[in-house]
Amino acid sequence: MTKTRETKATEVSVKRELLKMLDGGHAHATFEQAVDCLPPELRGVVPKGLPYSAWQILEHIRIAQRDILEFSDNAGGTYKPMKWPDSYWPEQAEPPSQSAWEDSIHAVLEDRRRFEALIEASSDAMLVMPFAWGDGQTLFREAMLIVDHTGYHVGELIVLRRLLGAWK
Repeated sequence: MTKTRETKATEVSVKRELLKMLDGGHAHATFEQAVDCLPPELRGVVPKGLPYSAWQILEHIRIAQRDILEFSDNAGGTYKPMKWPDSYWPEQAEPPSQSAWEDSIHAVLEDRRRFEALIEASSDAMLVMPFAWGDGQTLFREAMLIVDHTGYHVGELIVLRRLLGAWK
């Protein structure tokens, strides 16, 4: 069956919008803005009244996004579910090393690129076709889960930075 021009345009549009949403921004700060230039001495501080440090939130974003990526790219059947919530949050408020902060940011961005490649490689039908290994999840749903989850925690990072006096 040949796709119509309208069907092709819709497919391109849906993919383009998903990719824009994954990159963030628009009406809100981006992930990159939220983690940029936070002084190292503040990365492990848990402000009064909040449960986590910036490091813990950053790592939680990385861990959750990686889990979603691995679940979504599981055609080989090797995905192993993680224990909620223990496996999704680092215990220590402080980064374990000087390079850990930058390494985590790099991993979030690299995993985002890998997830975007899944979207780009999929057909319109594949975006909404339930995964054979899931219980109704689709690539579209998982993309929106990353958008929603990351956006929520980016907001937390900004509030945390404001409380620490480290936001614009």
